[in-house]
Amino acid sequence: MKQVLDLLRREARLSPREIADRLGISEPAAAAAVRKLEDDGVIVGYQALVRPDKADDGRLTGIIEVKVTPERNRGFDAIARRIYEFPEVKLCYLVSGGYDLLVFVEGDSLRDVADFVAEKLATLEHVTSTTTHFILRKYKESGVKLVDSAAADRLPVSP
Repeated sequence: MKQVLDLLRREARLSPREIADRLGISEPAAAAAVRKLEDDGVIVGYQALVRPDKADDGRLTGIIEVKVTPERNRGFDAIARRIYEFPEVKLCYLVSGGYDLLVFVEGDSLRDVADFVAEKLATLEHVTSTTTHFILRKYKESGVKLVDSAAADRLPVSP
């Protein structure tokens, strides 16, 4: 089961036949393993990794560090749930360090992300502060390089 999951983490579009060939198992066994992973809620979805420079869809990603006051008897879960239910939120993690939640938000413009933070996120009860960063370029995501090696090599900037 772990081997099937490891393969699908790297290549989600593998067919049961391809999984079977790579692992030396039967195709029905591979299909059953994938079905079990899905039925058990281990695999909850599949997504395409998209090169932003090729998609040219104008999407902007904001990374927001959020400090919160945990709720009595509920900790961070209740406030995290309120945050991750917003459709703009693509990722939401409880993290260690100088802030509590790390939230990734997508919008069509800087203004969209800024409005989300100002009007929806920062105004939530228990949110004490936010710091927003913007992704300028994606080089690698989920273990996959998103740029050509030649494009990543730039001439040094000199004064």
